[in-house]
Amino acid sequence: MIKPTIPGLNIGDITIPVPIIQGGMGVGISGAGLASAVANEGGIGVISAVGLGLNEPDFKTHFKEANKRALQKEIRKAREKTSGLIGVNIMVALSDYDNLIEGAVEENADFLFLGAGLPLKFSEAFPPERLRSMSTKVIPIVSSAKAAKVIFNFWEKRFQHIPDGVVVEGPLAGGHLGFKPEQIDDPAHALEKLVPEVVTELQPYEQAFGKQLPVFAGGGLYTGQDIFNIMQLGARGVQMGTRFVATDECDADIRFKQAYIQSEKKDVTIIQSPVGLPGRAIRNQFLDDVSAGIKTPFQCPWKCLRTCDFQEAPYCIAVALTQAKDGHLQNGFAFAGANVWRIKEIVPVRTLMNTLIAEYQEAAQARHPANHVYSR
Repeated sequence: MIKPTIPGLNIGDITIPVPIIQGGMGVGISGAGLASAVANEGGIGVISAVGLGLNEPDFKTHFKEANKRALQKEIRKAREKTSGLIGVNIMVALSDYDNLIEGAVEENADFLFLGAGLPLKFSEAFPPERLRSMSTKVIPIVSSAKAAKVIFNFWEKRFQHIPDGVVVEGPLAGGHLGFKPEQIDDPAHALEKLVPEVVTELQPYEQAFGKQLPVFAGGGLYTGQDIFNIMQLGARGVQMGTRFVATDECDADIRFKQAYIQSEKKDVTIIQSPVGLPGRAIRNQFLDDVSAGIKTPFQCPWKCLRTCDFQEAPYCIAVALTQAKDGHLQNGFAFAGANVWRIKEIVPVRTLMNTLIAEYQEAAQARHPANHVYSR
């Protein structure tokens, strides 16, 4: 059967049929269920590694081991459901970052997406020769060409090796943002400006190492038209998170998904996270209480993020996000991208992927009527 598609690409020995990365969404929102469904449609399904061990019996006493074990279980569950591409999103700022890297590579994850910090250091388990030889591809998530340059320059000198591509995430993304509050609405930091800058920054490294370094764009992309437009600026693919929450296969509770489809534009707000970063979320009573100075007493379960000042924090973000994911939004809140208010229904992942692909094809045909992109 012939159907319209978006041009795929290769990263080393890995072929990506549909260059859509499903964004990693923490504390179990993007687990094996969502990731495997996206992988089955030709995209890259991504498991978020943060906080997966909360339900392990020894979490409070051995959180690093519990998180690694839970991540590996989740990867295996995804592999049982798909033969497609599975990635793992790991925040560099996590206190058990090294353990999670080891767990993902041991399970032969196809991709590591490393954000919330610059991936410049690895444990002794990953000497330069292992980084150069492992089958898992490493793709940093950055918010500027400057950050990409720092990473690639460091890797070149330290490891005689470079990452396999980049995700550039703009200020319209959901969750924690790599921007100062005053930069979020500044056109100088818009995704459409960032993508060409990052593409240009990577060109010398492509030439020096003789390999293509695809740039994926994320943050605020909503339609196939958006995908087409950003790829016209040099992106080879996209990362989308928010739209995949409102799918049948998303691992979050139905009440979490309903918070997305019930949200209005006025509900989308920027918060100051306890970990010291701005973040985009859906306003609710919990966040209103935080704004009013009401603290939620807690005991820090494991200081998940190095930057969190848990002694001064008004609430535990790991607990709040977990409560929301489980449907208890009175005890937490939902991170979401800037366009969450446009989502009005929950659909299967296949329907969403087909819709995005069809919209892309319509945009491509309108721009170049004689050129039709098809896949068998």
